[in-house]
Amino acid sequence: MNKIFARILLVLIILLLFVGFDAWVKQSEKHIPGGNEQYYKIVSLEIPDTLTFAGETVPLDIFYVREALDRELSVNTYWHSATLQLIRKSTRWFPVFDTIFKQYDIPEDFKYLCVIESGLSNVVSHAGATGFWQFMKETAKEFDLEVNKEVDERYNVVKSTHAACAYFLNSYEKYGDWTLVAAAYNAGNNGIRRRIKEQLANSYYDMLLPDETSRYVFRILAVKLIFENPEEYGFYINDDDYYRPIPTHKIAVSTKVNSWAEFARQYGLSYKLFKYFNPWLRQTYLKNRKKKTYEISIPNPPYDITHEDLGY
Repeated sequence: MNKIFARILLVLIILLLFVGFDAWVKQSEKHIPGGNEQYYKIVSLEIPDTLTFAGETVPLDIFYVREALDRELSVNTYWHSATLQLIRKSTRWFPVFDTIFKQYDIPEDFKYLCVIESGLSNVVSHAGATGFWQFMKETAKEFDLEVNKEVDERYNVVKSTHAACAYFLNSYEKYGDWTLVAAAYNAGNNGIRRRIKEQLANSYYDMLLPDETSRYVFRILAVKLIFENPEEYGFYINDDDYYRPIPTHKIAVSTKVNSWAEFARQYGLSYKLFKYFNPWLRQTYLKNRKKKTYEISIPNPPYDITHEDLGY
């Protein structure tokens, strides 16, 4: 009898331990942001009933428009690490874009174009497109960016953003349609103009385009949706995790500079930190034979910038 009672008691203890552990796990999962479902299931994403780009309506009632958006929304939502980093970086660079866009009356949605062009980084494509806005050399010069051995202003975020705005306005004069302006940034104005003529179409959504361009605007729209509503797509970011803008001031230089490293040292900067703020200076020196005046960006003190200084 005692043995039977002991066995029953042992079974009850094991059951209580199992139930207790399961309850503890479920309680712990309540603290996971987004809910357990988002962490353990890949789910289809809800397409909004209405959507606009630069104030222009996206015709989501057309099946291939809806399916194209669904594709890009899934790709960018479940590309977790890259999208998470882009959301965090956006708070450093979007204020720069927004300020410049206002000067040209460019719709704010064009900042998402930069996200898909370069990932908010000074990158170089296989074709040679360079910088945040991915200008080719000749196009950059056409829009008043200096590009040579010593200076390449495609790497200057502020100046290249001004150039991008000039490009957008130039395209808008041709089409009167911001969605076509965005598409033309990828396909080129000649490419879009040719297809308008060949296909008798005046809407991006009605055009048969090369794969990259046919996906281009939908990638922008997907990024817009995710960035504006990150938690709806499973991205939970603390305020302290966003990258902060870094205040700088300008130093005018109109002479030759034998060593930018020596120049940086005068301001208490390492050459690496100096180059972070001035990536458009492509050599360790500046001959400056034309005696042009350049504005050099220097971070405001303290120069030993740490993550605490930036708020995270």
